[in-house]
Amino acid sequence: MENTMWKEKINMTMLTDFYELTMANGYFENGLKDKITYFDMFFRKIPDNGGFAIMAGVQQLIEYLKNLSFNEDDIEYLRSKKLFSEEFLGYLKSFKFSCDVWAIPEGTPIFPNEPILTVKGPAIEAQFIETMVLLTINHQSLIATKANRIVRAAQGRSVLEFGSRRAQGYDGAVLGARAAYIGGCHGTACTITERDFGVPVIGTMAHSWIQMFPTELEAFRAYAKVYPENCVFLVDTYNVLKSGVPNAIKVFNEEVIPRGFRPKGIRIDSGDITYLSKEARKLLDEAGFHDCMIVASNSLDEYIIRDILQQGAKVDLFGVGERLITSKSEPVFGGVYKLVGVEEGGQIAPRIKLSENVGKITNPCFKQLYRLYDRTNGKALVDVITLADETIDDTKPYEIFDPEYTWKRKTITNFYAKKLQVKIFENGQCIYNSPDLNTIRNYCKEQIDTLWDEVLRFENPHKYYVDLSKQLWDIKNKLLQEHSVL
Repeated sequence: MENTMWKEKINMTMLTDFYELTMANGYFENGLKDKITYFDMFFRKIPDNGGFAIMAGVQQLIEYLKNLSFNEDDIEYLRSKKLFSEEFLGYLKSFKFSCDVWAIPEGTPIFPNEPILTVKGPAIEAQFIETMVLLTINHQSLIATKANRIVRAAQGRSVLEFGSRRAQGYDGAVLGARAAYIGGCHGTACTITERDFGVPVIGTMAHSWIQMFPTELEAFRAYAKVYPENCVFLVDTYNVLKSGVPNAIKVFNEEVIPRGFRPKGIRIDSGDITYLSKEARKLLDEAGFHDCMIVASNSLDEYIIRDILQQGAKVDLFGVGERLITSKSEPVFGGVYKLVGVEEGGQIAPRIKLSENVGKITNPCFKQLYRLYDRTNGKALVDVITLADETIDDTKPYEIFDPEYTWKRKTITNFYAKKLQVKIFENGQCIYNSPDLNTIRNYCKEQIDTLWDEVLRFENPHKYYVDLSKQLWDIKNKLLQEHSVL
């Protein structure tokens, strides 16, 4: 289990959109507070037009749901708004979360329109948690997805998350570094993230260290005397090839090697990384330091990393900051939270949202999600959204079809089916043992390996199939016809 020290003393219950409170009061006044409802979280578009996204943030959502309660300050604030009945405020004072919650485990590749999280419970409770569900899952899924793109671009070279100072707030830095680790980064510069989550923290020097001393050589020498076993010199303060690398080599020979250590590396933080890394590699190799790493930083992303490696850059490790921790190229993960069913007369009545924008029409009903894998190679073939009580029999052929272009059909054979959602809360009690962060990270890598290379492309990736079962499609189609207005 992760250390849950982060924010453990802060009551996040009131981090909610105000309309969730006005609706809650309305439900209460209209006798709907105990009406059982079903909500899904899903997203419509993969960031950066990628082939998949990565689920993250479930552990932080669990901590939030475990601690849902209104204190006296919360109640007094709401009373001051003069919008809420005293009966409703009394209900909030004794509020206790009682919903069932299902979620796709962290580290799992996810695709548009899939129910990545489902909540069943009384209307007030299920509606009230919308903001924190979206805030928590959207943020970490966004950063985990971006980090994985960058890690894949590095082609096996290590990637470190360097973005704390450019992150959008404290959570952006700390939980962003956690999500980046799930996505495949090897470590972070954010110290608190190692303390609280176990993400390896790494860091050496800034340009100010070099500038603090009369000369670059003296700065390197002073650092080597303190940290001979961990010498990574920042070589671009003045001139990478004329002073930085030669001074680093000199100190390696005079201060590091005599103490029985090998130099760890040099870091280039500006200039033409491709050219400078090639030339620096020559100088280091000529000096006998073939094992000395070259670290590159400076506003990197997956496209720059891919391009400089294609150009022959001699970089062993990348430090990636603002473009990772903010997902600068597409900084919004568009997860939404929609009502899909209500219980009426002992039955689940489906609910659907229509729109002139076809992409915003929702999938109704209480559902579950299956992933079908090829038995011969373990590759993921298709995801199928079914009704909650449906079972996909993987001992028999199974026909899939495109939900929009229904004539596009295919029969799948020799596959096995896996349910993706797991139950994390039952009657308001957490029943899920969260894996440790390294287990999540390793699971993420394993699951991405089940995707076809075509899905992993950065540009124009193959669209992974997400289909509806025949029963679910029939219900959706019936609702579309019933609610259509000519």
